Amino acid sequence: MPRKLFVLVSLLMVVAMVLSGCTTPPAPVAPTSAPQPAAPTTAPQPEAWKAKYNTTAPDPAYGGAFKSIEAVDQYTVKFTLNVPDPAFLPKIAFGPFEIHSAKQLEATGGGGAILDTPLGTGPYMVKEWVRGDHLTLVPNPNYWGEAPKNKEVVMRWNAEAAARLLELQAGTADAMDNASPDDFAAIQADPALKLIPRPPTNILYLGMNNTHKPFDNEKVRQAVAMALDKQRFVDNYFPEGSTTAEQFMPPAVQPGYTEGLKWYGRDVEAAKALLAEAGYPNGFDVTVSYRDVVRAYQPLVSKLAQEFQSQLAQIGIRVQLKVMESGAFLAAVSAGQEPMFILGWMQDYTDATDWVDYHFTGASDDFGVPYPDLVDAIHAAAQEANPAKRAELYVTVNELIKKHVPMVPVAHGANAIVYSAKVEGAHASALNNEEFRVMSIAGKDQIVWLQNAEPITLFGNDETDGETFRATNQIFDTLYWYKVGTTELVPSLAESYEVNDTLTEWTFKLRKDVKFSDGTPFDANDVVATFVAMWDAKSSMHKGNTGVFEYFGGFFGGFLNAPAQ
Repeated sequence: MPRKLFVLVSLLMVVAMVLSGCTTPPAPVAPTSAPQPAAPTTAPQPEAWKAKYNTTAPDPAYGGAFKSIEAVDQYTVKFTLNVPDPAFLPKIAFGPFEIHSAKQLEATGGGGAILDTPLGTGPYMVKEWVRGDHLTLVPNPNYWGEAPKNKEVVMRWNAEAAARLLELQAGTADAMDNASPDDFAAIQADPALKLIPRPPTNILYLGMNNTHKPFDNEKVRQAVAMALDKQRFVDNYFPEGSTTAEQFMPPAVQPGYTEGLKWYGRDVEAAKALLAEAGYPNGFDVTVSYRDVVRAYQPLVSKLAQEFQSQLAQIGIRVQLKVMESGAFLAAVSAGQEPMFILGWMQDYTDATDWVDYHFTGASDDFGVPYPDLVDAIHAAAQEANPAKRAELYVTVNELIKKHVPMVPVAHGANAIVYSAKVEGAHASALNNEEFRVMSIAGKDQIVWLQNAEPITLFGNDETDGETFRATNQIFDTLYWYKVGTTELVPSLAESYEVNDTLTEWTFKLRKDVKFSDGTPFDANDVVATFVAMWDAKSSMHKGNTGVFEYFGGFFGGFLNAPAQ
């Protein structure tokens, strides 16, 4: 008891006894020691941030471009490459390099629930996905950027362009991708609709796999190249503005496209002679596979397939057409299972590496065993920073593609998006990455978007199709992205970057105000975990949908700890 309090209590006791007539007070109680103040308690401190996923290739000669990926600090990430890469920034701005939550990657192993209900930092998150019917997106309440101008986006799909247009005309949809060329005139004449074209930065091609006979023979592949009347394809099945393809890359890809280099002309008799030299004087039977999905490069699917069948028959190649579901088709082609197939490509970013590195260096088995001289030429061009020297190197690349004929380039197709005239913020992108967040309709909270096919998963890191990226681009962010409707790169999850003189060290400073849709803060570990999950074949997070991670392999070469072939 404190001394002052003790004295006061003693006096009160004396007074009480006097008042009660007691003359002898009890012996006083010795005062106790004043209590000592308790030791101050320390508030629990948050765990100090630390890098968790930093990875370095122990042997730089393992075959891939990446040497290391590291979180330098909580908001700094550094990529170190084994070779120069002047296109590194646009590569990682592409959808397959969307950044995931490290927490969710660990919890799912990069598969399972993350394929359908992922956590992103983008403007939208998944409300529901009714497989085979629709995908509904709603604004992400934790989005770091400007909130979407609508409150809900419903994505639906139909393989028939005519059916999509009917919905748009009926008012049950607000936008549709890839209008049929047959409908362009009617759309442009309808004041309730607006058609916004994209440039023809794409390619339709007929692919051949050299592990399937008779396509192991170069003369056979060259004969196929001579069999096709490409102008007939463009005149009959593509909209105005489309062009025949003389090379795999369209003319807009510079450096990359080689001015003046022409493909084989149509020559039926020369094609027959080559087949005879190759041991097929009577031609041969083959199955040609394709997917019934309208794309910018493939506007009238069944008619195009029948045209290929008809033209090849003129040199004795008897074609049986095989229609496949989109996901199954892409997986089969990638696995090298289809001897001949109709496919195409749309520009992902503005560099030649997007066209030739992915297709012809062995990222997948589409065309079979890669051609070593072509692979070497592609790698040399990809690592050259000087534009003039790169252009010279791509002359060799394009000449070797023509020589080996892994595929026959047919057409660069013009295409368009159609919107209701009521949609504000309507736009078309040369990169096919239109953004729903800027779209709105007065008096309506919802946007209904129609596309050609259903997304395969919502894990774009391990997908290759535009329908998937259409959705994932709304849910996720990459380190850099594009100004709406343009090919101009702008900061996204990264605020800035620095690169060394040899283009082998790329360091990114990250935003500090970002959260995933579940409220988890974003930092450098999420970036490193995302890339390591793709890069390291032994990572516990390296699962995905197919486990192939084609784009990573196509852009950055071999995988770390990949099993021996």
